Amino acid sequence: MLNKISTKLATSFFIVVFIMESFFMIYLHRDTINTRVEDEYSRLLANGANHRYVLTENYSDTTIKHILLMEMNAQQDVIITNKTGDIIGSSNRTNNLLEIYQSLRNDLDIKEDKILVSDWRNSPYIVSAHPYKINENQFGYVVMFHSTRLINEMVDEMNMHYIISGITGFIVLFIVYAILSKVLTRPLIRMKEATEKLSEGDFKVTLPELGKDELGELSFSIQKLANDLEHLKNERNEFLASIAHELSTPLTYLIGYSKVAMRKGLNDKDREHYLEIIGEESERMKDLVKNLLDLARMGETSFTISKEYFLAPPFIKNVCKLVLPSFEMKKINLNFVCDENFEIYADPIRLEQVLLNLLDNALKYSNKSSEVTIIANRKDEKTVISVIDTGIGIPSDEIGFIFEKLYRVEKSRSRAYGGSGIGLAVVKELVEAHGGIIEVESKLGIGSTFKITI
Repeated sequence: MLNKISTKLATSFFIVVFIMESFFMIYLHRDTINTRVEDEYSRLLANGANHRYVLTENYSDTTIKHILLMEMNAQQDVIITNKTGDIIGSSNRTNNLLEIYQSLRNDLDIKEDKILVSDWRNSPYIVSAHPYKINENQFGYVVMFHSTRLINEMVDEMNMHYIISGITGFIVLFIVYAILSKVLTRPLIRMKEATEKLSEGDFKVTLPELGKDELGELSFSIQKLANDLEHLKNERNEFLASIAHELSTPLTYLIGYSKVAMRKGLNDKDREHYLEIIGEESERMKDLVKNLLDLARMGETSFTISKEYFLAPPFIKNVCKLVLPSFEMKKINLNFVCDENFEIYADPIRLEQVLLNLLDNALKYSNKSSEVTIIANRKDEKTVISVIDTGIGIPSDEIGFIFEKLYRVEKSRSRAYGGSGIGLAVVKELVEAHGGIIEVESKLGIGSTFKITI
């Protein structure tokens, strides 16, 4: 199909250019021939007028002979007549010339120079007549004959040149047609094959750069689509693997410890211990499912932001109260610093979600007996909130990836600490939905600082 489309495009180009070239060549051919013939007419009239002038100024037998002698060896012939039309001088006495003159005698009643025969295609001569007058009794005509042989030879030569030019132009057009068809066809076929691979689920497609024209932009778009689909495929596979791993562990605990807790003869202390484990794993699954729902909403871009003004200190203190039991259980100090009482213009529910995710992240990656500090202040009419921990830190070469969906720093360590690679992606999406930015500074083994500005 694409091959046909490209052929149609190239054929259309060929036909349009061919028609235009043919039109211009025909027009130029006719114009050139007409111009050259008009030049011959003008030259004939000028030559005849010159003879008439000489004859009028110096009328004599000698002048007549001189005029005849001038045309004797030329491509033109001349006949001079008296007032009755009889020939008093001729440079050529052939029967053909005299017959032509006799056929024109009735047309000699003219007052000024005139072309009598202009049919250069069918007549052996083009003929002009020039009336002269010496006195009332002595007058006549200078009749000029110009052979059309040279005109026809000139036209034939021009026709040959135009035919050669036309054939050359046709060949060049055909070559251009072939090249254009190939130039259009090859990349279009490759792009068609690429889209077929994409439709079959094969996203490893490589298309060449074709410049900055429409074909190049289309090729770039298909290549970008293939790369994006490949990335989505890898992300989906990693997502499914992560979900399978994250769900399998708590499910294994839930199934295993529920069976153990149902054993007969188990003492109350052990049963209570197993039930606590089941409760912890259930909470873990609940948090995981919540993060997965947030991740799904990110894919649908369905986060809605309803901003309002509210005081910073009580809001952040309330967030700290929500997470304080978890920090105390791990024996991590949670500090809150706010030097002034100012208002925040944001969505309180979404901002609480952001801070809870950052604090949960700090809790997971902080060691026992360490501390986490949340600092809030006002800068350049914007709110700046920093969450600072003294945990394990982030390798410098991985800081740029931590906000990607399902990305986890050193996956073996993150699993040990309980990370799922979802929370920070949700944080970044929510902060940007507020029109803000999130920045991170971290040193491995020292800690990390997450700063949001909204």
